[in-house]
Amino acid sequence: MLHHEHSHLLFENAQKYIPGGVNSPVRAFKAVGGNPLFIKSAKGPYIYDEDGNQYIEMINSWGPMILGHANEMVAEALREAIPQSVSFGAPTAKEVAIAELIVSMVPSIEKVRMVNSGTEATMSAARLARGYTGRDKIIKFRGCYHGHGDSFLIAAGSGAMTTGVPDSAGVTKGTALDTLTAIYNDIESVEMLVAQNKAQVAAIIIEPVAGNMGCIAPQQNFLQQLRDLCNREGIVLILDEVMTGFRLAKGGAQELYGVTPDLTTLGKIIGGGLPVGAYGGKQEIMDFVSPIGPVYQAGTLSGNPMAMAAGYAMLSYLNSHPEVYTQLEETTGNIVNGIRQNMEKLGLNFTINQVGSMFSLFFTDQPVCDFESATASDTQLFGRYFRKMLEKGIYLAPSQFEALFVSTAITPELVETIVQANFDSLQELQK
Repeated sequence: MLHHEHSHLLFENAQKYIPGGVNSPVRAFKAVGGNPLFIKSAKGPYIYDEDGNQYIEMINSWGPMILGHANEMVAEALREAIPQSVSFGAPTAKEVAIAELIVSMVPSIEKVRMVNSGTEATMSAARLARGYTGRDKIIKFRGCYHGHGDSFLIAAGSGAMTTGVPDSAGVTKGTALDTLTAIYNDIESVEMLVAQNKAQVAAIIIEPVAGNMGCIAPQQNFLQQLRDLCNREGIVLILDEVMTGFRLAKGGAQELYGVTPDLTTLGKIIGGGLPVGAYGGKQEIMDFVSPIGPVYQAGTLSGNPMAMAAGYAMLSYLNSHPEVYTQLEETTGNIVNGIRQNMEKLGLNFTINQVGSMFSLFFTDQPVCDFESATASDTQLFGRYFRKMLEKGIYLAPSQFEALFVSTAITPELVETIVQANFDSLQELQK
């Protein structure tokens, strides 16, 4: 039995000084029950909490630790950069080098602007699309998360496809009127919104593989249908690849599915684990960004030398080692197949979605292809499953609606450990 006394004490103290005791809501464990663990360190496939417990982890800082924690190559890049100072607020050669690398790896990106987070990237991309088209409205998809910018914290309204309503206090109704919400994997829902708002839609933004309602892949020709619709209607197509960029392939999900967006948002991996984001795309559109264009966006820490050093080391490695993606998909497939066999052996209702090194287990016997089907799964059972796995030293995402991310640090032996823990946990849940 694992003990968590130090984590519990830290959480009690944290709640006195930090809202909810955490600096990002999902960390609070509210979706799975219990108190959050406070992490002290991590190396390779393992994280260690403040009580000294070791866990095999399947989050990898929500994606960026694609080579495992405390990768020596990234650490060395940081050690070399630190003595030169950690921030300048001025241009650096490394910014140019990483921009050139990103442009070479993602064919749809001709120019790129570095920012400090995925949220900054999506906010900036939406503003740019509006400035470029001269239109006000954007279309997003229910269940897709694009950070906490006002334009994206919009829930679907009373109809299935409609102008939204604020999903958070502090988001104005005026902002909500400019955000339209469609259904993921349902092209008709998008076409209806475009028809109802003729020549008013600046952008369609989508996670090409959803990772925030669990892992959900685009069906059939869905992304290409969006591309064709945007071409016909003069709409900017934004692929939010903050999660999928450089994780599913060198060129991201757009390479995997053969779809070319107008703008792409990036994050996670391009900082090697440090806070970073970026948005890029067609030169014609990107040249609307200040200082050469009318769309203002700035940031003192944009292109921070620490993030650039770590990110350049990470991207350079991935660019020269494409076999990483084959390894990751094989490792993830072995985990998924093991879990599938366990579920079938125990006669449990389940659906597992996998794309490359992302996957999710849903406790439902129905296919999960959009927000509605994801939320129909048994989230209470998932919470109990999460806690059982944690007891066995497997750290999963503390929410049914967060994708899991596998790193190259997961060995075949660790795959067996994860699959066995899954079987034991499920068996105990049946008692």
